[in-house]
Amino acid sequence: MAGWFELSKSKDGQFRFVLKAGNGETILSSELYKAKSSAQNGIESVQKNSASDERYAKKEASNGKFYFVLNAANHQVVGTSQMYAEERSRDGGIASVKQNGSSTEIKDLTA
Repeated sequence: MAGWFELSKSKDGQFRFVLKAGNGETILSSELYKAKSSAQNGIESVQKNSASDERYAKKEASNGKFYFVLNAANHQVVGTSQMYAEERSRDGGIASVKQNGSSTEIKDLTA
């Protein structure tokens, strides 16, 4: 089953998106955007950049957990993963974003 994007609005009126894997698990989350169009541009950036290895930065948090960020060509952060207990789990998350990031299905939950 293919993944999809969910576009939502926070309580303070800002917008964000998440990329879901085919099993419904969130695999990438965006920052908050003031405009819906900016969040939609973020989704387009994931669609363009998710297949490229060089767009991923593998990180380790101060608590010893592992995560990654997906960067656009201009090096801006497009999305951030959840925290993983192991490096191999983080690498599996990257593989999942690569597989699902080109999805054109967008569930707009802002209406």
